[in-house]
Parts: sequence; structure tokens; C-alpha cells
Amino acid sequence: MVFFMDKILEQYSDFLLKEKRYSLKTFRAYTDDVKSFCDFVFDDNDLKLNEIDYSYIRAWIVFLSEKKYSSLSINRKICSLKSFFKFLFQGEFIKQYPFVGHKSLKVEKKLQVPFSEKEVNLVLEQFNVEDDVENYENLMKKVVVFLFYSLGVRKSELINLKLSDVDFFSRTIKVIGKRNKERVIPVVNELEFVLSRFIQVRNENFNDSSGLLILSKKGNKLSETFVYRLINNYFRGVTSKSKKSPHMLRHTFATHMLNNGADLNSIKELLGHSSLSSTQIYTQTSLVELKKVYKNAHPRFRDEEF
Repeated sequence: MVFFMDKILEQYSDFLLKEKRYSLKTFRAYTDDVKSFCDFVFDDNDLKLNEIDYSYIRAWIVFLSEKKYSSLSINRKICSLKSFFKFLFQGEFIKQYPFVGHKSLKVEKKLQVPFSEKEVNLVLEQFNVEDDVENYENLMKKVVVFLFYSLGVRKSELINLKLSDVDFFSRTIKVIGKRNKERVIPVVNELEFVLSRFIQVRNENFNDSSGLLILSKKGNKLSETFVYRLINNYFRGVTSKSKKSPHMLRHTFATHMLNNGADLNSIKELLGHSSLSSTQIYTQTSLVELKKVYKNAHPRFRDEEF
């Protein structure tokens, strides 16, 4: 049975990487969750794969809860497991799909409040591109902040941007998102100016073969940790909000676009979301801000609680 499961897991790994084209990070999360479940159900047990029904999945959920995993973490692990069992069912390794009727655990949704326009401006006002043309590292850090707020890209998308993705003629940047989905985002005047100066300095400092747009001061690919700390360091000086991450800048990009008249479908395309439901969270954030404005501005409701 162990040998048989190893062969199936090997086939499933190929399916995730070659057919689904998941990133290594997602691939590892999915396979780790599946292996964890297999260790749980097959430990000291002669159970056959086709004998696994929902009772074993429910027992695993109880086990994870007792281990103090959050509902959000458990739901994520179950998502991995559902993918695995769909693979097994479609490949006819099992006769029945055991997740029919499964309901995700309830998770309390925490509304993430984005940076205000004032907070973003306080950060951007620190940047003087002309003063930093001789200092690649300073200019590089500023470009990272400009790109996040101007394009609304994910952290991994920014790190993997290439020089060839920037088209000054059409004033666009090509972004490769999840599952290699490509989208093209317009470049505003301010970003065009910053990028042109940056690329000039970058090419004067490095002659690399990677083709990456943004390199570290040593000429290497940026790490996710470096990018996170960079954004956190800039914004902790201007805001008391607990979340000061690259993802929060992406969240801020979308919310500010919505607040200034952009429609949800346009924001969906700019963010690279596969469905509109992923984008609709920003309407909730805007409603929070709208309530604040309404409460402070309407003479009859200044003392009302929302």
C-alpha cells in the first residue's frame, strides 16, 4: 500500500506542476497537506484508498481542531485534499468522491482597511528620483513602492517582472500572474518617468542575463522577505495600521481605484482575478469609508454609531 500511494502521489505531483502549473509554493502546500492526511488515515492501518469516506475526513478535521489549527487553516488544508480526491476520482483510482455535501468551517471575516491616500502620499513624497540617480539601491526601493501602488501587482509578480515587459511606446507593462495568466496594465506619467530613470541607472550598474527588471544592490533577484520588509519599513512611519505589507498596497490600489470611479470589472482585469467575487471585497472596504464620510458630513447623523 505504501508503494502504491507513493506512485499515486508522484502522479499527483506531476499533475499539479505540469497540468495545473501551480507555483512551487502552492505545490508544496498542496502536497504537504495531502501527505499529512495520508499519514493520519494510513498510520497503523490496513485501510485501502477506495475505503476512505467522509468519516475519515471529518475525523481529520476534528484532529486538526484539537491541534488548535484555525478554521481558516483547516479550510485551506481541506481545499488541498479536495483537489487530491478529484484527481483520484477522475483518474478512477476511487469509485466515489467523498466530499459531496461538505461545508467549509465558518471563518470570521476580518475587514482589512487599506492605506489612505494621505498615507500613500506621505510615503511617495519622500521620493526624489533626481536626487537618487547616483544611488541604485535607493532608486530601486522607490521603484518597488511606485510599482505596487501604480499597478496593484502581487509580490511574486513584481519580483518576476522583466525588462522586456515594459513597453514605453504603448505605455504599458505586461504582468504574468497566477497560472501564467497574462495581463497588460497602463503606465501613468509619474511611473513612466520613474521607470525610465531607474532602467537607465539599472543598465549602467548591471549587465546580467536574467532580464529581470528589478535587481538587488548585488545584482541578484529580489527575495520576498526583502520586498516585504521594504514596504513595511516605509509605511510604519506614516500609519498605525497593523497590516503594512505588499498585499496591503495591492488592496489599497484597488480600493482607491474604486473610490475614484473605476468599475469592478475593470479592477478585476487590472488585478488579474479569475472571478468577480474575488474583487467584490473592495466594495466592502469602500462602504466602510463611505459610512465614515456620511457620519461626519450629514448634520443629522454626526452622533450615530455604525
